[in-house]
Amino acid sequence: MKKSALQIARAAYQPKLPVTLTGAVMAVEGAPTQSVADQEEIAKLFPNTYGMPELRFEKNPNPMVGKSVNVGVILSGGQAPGGHNVICGLFDGIKRINKDSRLYGFLMGPGGLVDHKYIELTADIIDEYRNTGGFDIIGSGRTKLEKKEQFDKGLEILKQLGISALVIIGGDDSNTNAAILAEYYKAIGAGVQVIGCPKTIDGDLKNEVVEASFGFDTATKVYSELIGNIQRDCFSAKKYWHFIKLMGRSASHIALECALQTQPNVCIISEEVEAKNQTLQDVVNYIADIVAARAARGDNFGTVLIPEGLIEFIPAMKSLIAELNDLLAHNADFSSLDAEAQRKFVIENLSADNSAVYASLPAGVARQLTLDRDPHGNVQVSLIETEKLLSEMVGRRLEEMRAEGKYNGKFSPLHHFFGYEGRCAAPSNFDADYCYALGFNAACLINAGVTGYISSLRNLKKPSVQWLAGGIPISMMFNMERRHGEMKPVIQKALVRIDGTPFQRFAAKRADWAINTQYVFPGPIQYFGPAEVCDQPTKTLHYEHLDK
Repeated sequence: MKKSALQIARAAYQPKLPVTLTGAVMAVEGAPTQSVADQEEIAKLFPNTYGMPELRFEKNPNPMVGKSVNVGVILSGGQAPGGHNVICGLFDGIKRINKDSRLYGFLMGPGGLVDHKYIELTADIIDEYRNTGGFDIIGSGRTKLEKKEQFDKGLEILKQLGISALVIIGGDDSNTNAAILAEYYKAIGAGVQVIGCPKTIDGDLKNEVVEASFGFDTATKVYSELIGNIQRDCFSAKKYWHFIKLMGRSASHIALECALQTQPNVCIISEEVEAKNQTLQDVVNYIADIVAARAARGDNFGTVLIPEGLIEFIPAMKSLIAELNDLLAHNADFSSLDAEAQRKFVIENLSADNSAVYASLPAGVARQLTLDRDPHGNVQVSLIETEKLLSEMVGRRLEEMRAEGKYNGKFSPLHHFFGYEGRCAAPSNFDADYCYALGFNAACLINAGVTGYISSLRNLKKPSVQWLAGGIPISMMFNMERRHGEMKPVIQKALVRIDGTPFQRFAAKRADWAINTQYVFPGPIQYFGPAEVCDQPTKTLHYEHLDK
């Protein structure tokens, strides 16, 4: 396969490990842990892996050659920049512990484990994928590991290959499944460790000890470059309003980070909309007022950032979607009805309030709310064209304002959705280092003999050599949530905190950005050059850890 000049140069980049991981390490136990919520219920569901201590790695003054180990690895869920480096770090980590260790990759996600589809990842293969984007080394998938039959089927191939540790690289749902698998294998004495690694560009898998999920840094820098390019064009042409939808179904971290990097005229934060109990019309009025205020200055152009999950955070819509999820989860024949019959069925079977909201929606949006669910039973909000819905409603509101004598401008909207553009980008230096260290750290957790842990690196605001390595029990992040109409243990999503420093920094500036054109143009990711250009973490991470 022909490689670009950048690919060739990046292949030679050596990720910078935390100093602690550059030699032999030993695991030091911290205090016992408990889940973030619903402690009694979680403890009952995870009797073998609940309450385990946090671990930190320190230099081992008495290093010994570790025993060889066969390890399996799975890429689960959507792609995120740096996944290949996690696998490279894992490979190098187990080889350093013992050169005879072997790594097997299960193909196309968790389904590869269940269906016994795998390859051995050798040095020749690994070296082709260092510092590259994508998940194509073994592919990914969204099969959920949650049934005993799947666990037992997977155990067959693990035993056949002599695999005693399995690393699952994924987001909150994938790591939830990793914890469930770890609990089951420990309960039956299977002799298989399960370790997780925190992945998601959405940025919603984090807490005090998992400071960031990998891929968020690269993806937001890619999106910010694109937004900056659009804003430069917008400022040049001076005649278009660009409505830009960004990935982030369950949280608005991407939208907030991109706003901090590019300073758009409008950025909607879903969590604020929910906290203020705003309606869809409230959001429309907010945008329309800014459009009108800019038009009064002769500026008939601007940019609006919209998180893809906005619809689910508008309280009336959230209530509707929650009831829809339950209704459709228990009516398997729904998909066999034609569109008119589906609409009639929904209106007749929802509560009065939600039925009224559903009936009031444009037919296209209402239809999108009843399309096939994702594997977790949720509305596929990325299919809802929120950016077009908002621009259309803003246009209508502006015409009302024109009739009232409150608007006398031109409104020409254009639409964008930035999603897949950022998922497989070549990782930034931060993500290249972070991912490699996460994989290497996972190898250390395997060598420590633990299971049900997630690879954790802290102090991420500092240079990578100063990061703190260790692991935390996945069960520590659990709470109970309704899924497919039932209460289940899942990792608690980290939403944008409107009392948090990143949001407060944004909120303090947005009124100025709205009226006075203050665009910033970040430009493309830089891989070579001064650290202040190439190695800076996200503004979110910087603001969240100002005092550390």
